[in-house]
Amino acid sequence: MRPGSPHSPVDRSSALPLWAQIQGDIERRLRSGEFQDSFPGEMTLVQQYDVSRHTVREALRRLRQSGLVEASRGRAPKVAASEIAQPQGALYSLFASVEAAGHRQTSIVRALDARADGTVASRLGLEESTPLIYLERIRLSDGEPLAMDRAWLPARIAAPLLDADFTQTSLYAELDTRCDVRLTGGREQVRALVPTAAERLLLDMPSGTAALSIERTGELRGQPVEWRQTVVRGDRFSFVTDVGRPDQPLVTVFDRSHPAGAR
Repeated sequence: MRPGSPHSPVDRSSALPLWAQIQGDIERRLRSGEFQDSFPGEMTLVQQYDVSRHTVREALRRLRQSGLVEASRGRAPKVAASEIAQPQGALYSLFASVEAAGHRQTSIVRALDARADGTVASRLGLEESTPLIYLERIRLSDGEPLAMDRAWLPARIAAPLLDADFTQTSLYAELDTRCDVRLTGGREQVRALVPTAAERLLLDMPSGTAALSIERTGELRGQPVEWRQTVVRGDRFSFVTDVGRPDQPLVTVFDRSHPAGAR
């Protein structure tokens, strides 16, 4: 160990594996705020702890599983991005949630066009041939992929959105400004999801990372005008519920009136 180095040396006489000792020491260093600016690479850790690269990789693998460190093949390890918490019970904007958490929200627009989708039109109570505005984005938080978002709205109210630049703005802000439409409520269902290979690639998700599927119907004065599907990284986003009084029981309703397919 170098003189004055903030890390603790491994104890080769201990029954605790070397990787576990390194994992514990890195967790201690993380809690102390040592890696706020940057995280040391594999070879730096090998030199600091005087162990093999295999031992360091095992410690990093365990840290990745715990969500404290992001590390994948071909990329330098880094401290995992702080989680974005979203209170439930409100019609929220992901854009606003990310910004409120102190992060910069941007989007990569993959599609913005008018199209017909019979399944979605039926969910909105419309004829299957009704023209819809479709918006598909990869949502980024501080430049890192957070979610894949798909939204459909009736073209009769949302056609002006075709002229919007969604790289640095929210759907609801543009819907308000360009269409004079402000959603008044809706219904949302969140479930665990095993992401597809394509979704893992688009969201740069390490193997084994969980995801959440969010399906939302947004309403305008009781009429559905938005259908949205979002796949969000479970390691970077969570929902928070403010539990009510004991005399106000929480009730979970499983709605099986719609098939879970149509991803």
